Amino acid sequence: MPATCYDCFFLFDSNKYNRDPGGVIAEVHKVIEDLGGEILASRLWEERKLAYPIDGHMKGTYWISYFNMEGIRLPEFNRACQLNESIMRCLVTKVDPRLVEPLVAHALGKGEMPRPDLDREPRDRDRDRDRDRVAVGVGADDDEEE
Repeated sequence: MPATCYDCFFLFDSNKYNRDPGGVIAEVHKVIEDLGGEILASRLWEERKLAYPIDGHMKGTYWISYFNMEGIRLPEFNRACQLNESIMRCLVTKVDPRLVEPLVAHALGKGEMPRPDLDREPRDRDRDRDRDRVAVGVGADDDEEE
C-alpha cells in the first residue's frame, strides 16, 4: 500500500516543551518512524495563550509536521499521540498530492506560496457585465427618438 502525505498539528504542553524541546520532538518523530512513516518537514508554529484551559494549561506550543505514512497506520499513530503526556491535542489531515511539494517547501523555508497574478486580464464575467451596460445604454437612446 503506498504511503500518503499527512500534516499534523500538535499542541504541546508548553512547560514540557520548554524544558526539553529536542526530547519532545524526538518522541513524536520516533512514533512516526516506528510506524513506518517518513518525516518530510517538522517545525515550530508558535507558542500562544489558549482560548480555553486544557488540563489546567493556559498556554500551548503549536508544532506542524508533514510526513508520509500508510493510511492503515493512522489509528495507531492517533493512539500513540493520546498516550503521550507532552501532547495535549493533535489534528491529522491528508494533504492533497498536488500541494505536497509547495507546503513542504514552505514549511522548510525554501519557497514561497504561489500568489495570485495581479496583472492578468479581467475575468470574462467582468467584461460581459461591462458589455451589458453599454448595450442597455444604446437601447435606451433608441426608444426616446421614436
